[in-house]
Amino acid sequence: MKNKKKAIVLISGGMDSAVCSAYAKKDGYQLAALHLNYGQKTESKELKCFENLCDFYSIKDRLVVDVDFLSQIGGSSLTDKKIDISDADLESNEIPSSYVPFRNANILTIAVSWAEVLGAEAIYIGAMEEDSSGYPDTRKIFFKAFQKAVNTGTKPETNIEIKTPIIDLSKKEIIKVGKNMGVPFQHTWSCYKSSGKACGKCDSCALRLRGFQQLGIKDLIDYEDGF
Repeated sequence: MKNKKKAIVLISGGMDSAVCSAYAKKDGYQLAALHLNYGQKTESKELKCFENLCDFYSIKDRLVVDVDFLSQIGGSSLTDKKIDISDADLESNEIPSSYVPFRNANILTIAVSWAEVLGAEAIYIGAMEEDSSGYPDTRKIFFKAFQKAVNTGTKPETNIEIKTPIIDLSKKEIIKVGKNMGVPFQHTWSCYKSSGKACGKCDSCALRLRGFQQLGIKDLIDYEDGF
C-alpha cells in the first residue's frame, strides 16, 4: 500500500463526486478526500454525505476546509441569504443564481496544495459540461487552462493531473455508470435548498430527478410531496 499511487478526490457529497470516487478507485489509486464548507445553505447535509461516502470507499485521508470567504464575497443564492434559490429552468441558457463565482478554481487550488504535500499524482473532480447548469468553471477549456497553471506553479518534480472522468456525460449517463459501479446514491445529496427532504425544484434537484426518470429508476433519497 505504501507504494500505491495517490489521488485526491473532491467530494462535495453529490452524485457526481461519488461517481468520481468510484472512477479513481477503479483506476487503482489510494484515495484522499477533500471537502469544502463555504457557507452553503445545505452545508451540514453535504458534510454528512461526504463522511458517508468516505466510509463507503474506506478513505482514511480526509481534509475538510472551511472557506467561508466565499459566502462573505456572496453573489450566489447558495451562500447569500438575501438571494432566493430559484426554481429550475432547464431550457434556459442563462447562468443561474446558484453559480458560486470561480468556486472550482478555489477548490482546485486547495487540492493542488494538498496534493503536493501528499505526493498525489491526480486530482479527480466531478465536473460535467453537457448536462449541468451552465457554470463557466465546469468546462473543458477551464480545466485545460487550470492544468497549465498547476504545471507552471508547482515544484519541478511535481506531476499532478486534473482528471474529469464524467465531463462528457449527461446526468442520465452518470447515474447509469454509477449504478453499474455500485455507487451508493442513497448517501448523496443534490438539493440546494433543503437538508431535510429534497425540494425537487432547484436546478440540481431537477437535473437529478430527470436523470433517474430517463432511466426509469427510483431515486432513494427523500423528496417533498409531489416529487
